[in-house]
This record gives sequence, C-alpha cells and structure tokens, in this order.
Amino acid sequence: MSKLIQVINLHKTYQTDEVKTLAIRGVSFEIERGEFVAIMGPSGSGKSTLMQMLGLLDQPTKGEYFLTGRNASDLSDDDTANLRNVNIGFVFQSFNLLSKTTVYENVELPLLYDHRKTNAQENRAKILKALKAVDLEHRIDHFSNQLSGGEKQRVAIARALVNDPDLIFADEPTGNLDSKSGTQIMKILQNLNNEGKTIILVTHETQTAKHAKRIIYVVDGKISSDKTTGSRLIAKNGERLK
Repeated sequence: MSKLIQVINLHKTYQTDEVKTLAIRGVSFEIERGEFVAIMGPSGSGKSTLMQMLGLLDQPTKGEYFLTGRNASDLSDDDTANLRNVNIGFVFQSFNLLSKTTVYENVELPLLYDHRKTNAQENRAKILKALKAVDLEHRIDHFSNQLSGGEKQRVAIARALVNDPDLIFADEPTGNLDSKSGTQIMKILQNLNNEGKTIILVTHETQTAKHAKRIIYVVDGKISSDKTTGSRLIAKNGERLK
C-alpha cells in the first residue's frame, strides 16, 4: 500500500461573534491506499468536521493536509472541485437524492460535472456498472420517492462510485436505516474495500465501526486512540505506541 492521506497537526476553529469553538485540536495521522478506516466519536467530538476537511469540503485553520501527495492548501478552486468530483465519492446519512428524479439520473449527476467529457453511451456503461455493484440495475427507471431507505442509500453509493474514485467517504451511512438495511450497506462498503477502494467511515455506532479494519476515535477534537480492529493499540494522539 502507498500513502493516500497525511494529516499533520490539523486544527479547526470556528469563530462566531465572541464565541470561539475549537472543533479539531492538533490531530496527526496517515491513511494508506486500500484501508477501511472508521472515525468514531460522540456527538460534538469533531469527527464530521474532520471528515469535511479530509473530503476537501472545508479548510483547516492551521496545520497541513496532503491528499495523494498534494498539499490541499496549494490547490486552486478548480483543482479542488475536480478532485472532489473525480477522485472522491461521498455517501451521506440523508442520501441527498434528487426528488422526482430517476435512479439513473441521480447516479448520472457526477458525470455531468466531470471535466473529462464522455459521450452518452460511455456514461450509461458507467452508470450500469455502478448500479450493478449495489445490485440495483432492476430499479434504474424508478423514481427516488419509490425506493426504500436502504435502496436510496444504495443509489447514493452508486452515485459515489460512478466516476470510479480512489476514496469514498461515508458519513453515518446507516443512521437512517433499519438494522437489516444497515448491515447490507456495510457489506457493500466492505466489498468495495476488498476490491481496492479506500473507505473512510464516520460513525458513532460501535456495531457499524466494527466493519472497518481500523478505528480512529476522536474526543473533544483530539485523537484518543487509533487501532486496528481486534488488534493492539497502534497510535494515540498521533504518536506511535509500543
């Protein structure tokens, strides 16, 4: 495996009037290509803020973040937008599907913003491949309001996959699902990881995090532990432990 992500002394501070909130307080870690990492923590711990910075949706107040060897602070707005659309896939708790729109059109959306222009035939092949990965080819012409919660999340995963990204962020992907649908979603993410995709999962649920191969636990904006699943502690606050 090679290094995909490197985080060095990252901070994030939110300032509102006279109130200063320290959301992330000097975290450091690395993620290799092909890892399946869960970022865990209680509500307000900073885990979602951390994911937003890793996904180039927000910028740190201080510190450095390298993605595929490139310093995120050196990226232009166009570079950042292209990386988010082509190299990164996002799956959110609320699905974020377009209403009154077919499954096909929802999955197609990232292709419409792709700077690498392809024709309709190529796009259809990509969409069918993504839907096959989540076992939803038979729902291709259904509208999003005709789907169950689990099916909506599978469409969201297909949409995240359609550009064949290196990295997939899943923010509480089982939060709005029943246990059976949630397990199905996690099995899909595990399969994608087995195929070589790097998965970063944000969750507060222990049972969900157990599907990952490594768990980074965040408390009050700091890393309290970093360990491989079912293994010994390998890091704490960015420092290696013996």
